[in-house]
Amino acid sequence: MLLIALAGIGAGAINALVGSGTLVTFPTLVTLGVPPVTATMSNAVGLVAGGFSATWGYRRELAGQGRRLAWQVPASLAGALLGAWLLLHLPERVFEQVVPVLLVAALVLVVVGPRIQAWVRRRAEQAGRAADGLSAGRLAALVVATFAIGVYGGYFTAAQGIMLLAAMGALLPEGIQRMNAAKNLLALVVNVVAALAYVTVAFDRINWAAAALIAAGSLVGGYLGAHYGRRLPPAALRAVIVAVGLIGLYRLLTV
Repeated sequence: MLLIALAGIGAGAINALVGSGTLVTFPTLVTLGVPPVTATMSNAVGLVAGGFSATWGYRRELAGQGRRLAWQVPASLAGALLGAWLLLHLPERVFEQVVPVLLVAALVLVVVGPRIQAWVRRRAEQAGRAADGLSAGRLAALVVATFAIGVYGGYFTAAQGIMLLAAMGALLPEGIQRMNAAKNLLALVVNVVAALAYVTVAFDRINWAAAALIAAGSLVGGYLGAHYGRRLPPAALRAVIVAVGLIGLYRLLTV
């Protein structure tokens, strides 16, 4: 019980900063003898609590993002619903084979994101547009990317946070901390849908003791991750994202 709660704290903190907390709690449950399918569902239900505390911890950075999030939140919701539906009809191996490629691409975008933003600003200034504006084309691309990541997250939640940060970093004239706040909200939407899907179709297969322990731990971890993560300078936060992403990639390729 202590190990599961500690894993929940770690996963909640990692999700607040990066995403990929599932790569902490899921292996812990399996190692302790919980069947993989039960571990997947119990983990998804438990980590919702950490998503709430992480989003609350970053609430100040959400200020001013309402108009864009009014497009992104429905896209995440629709994508998560489709992903949850696919979960009931496709084998998990289908997405698992694609995850490492997506994660590598996302990590590359996280690293080169500042250069992409600088290039976009130069292009905007040369065209006489506001450097911090968001064109209709980029907004459409962002909504499509958010929907696609929502589909992925509704089916296989690991590393969706990194993918969201990568997509926003390539398309938005925003700082990494503000994008991280938006990422927490969007990932929470997806995780709530996935958890509701598990509860609806397999209530009796969820290990509710494990889910409760993860929920309690992730609630604390999400707050701690948001509290200390928002103090990190942009370069340090990007370094944390890449480090956690590489660890997650290693686990995905070796498990």
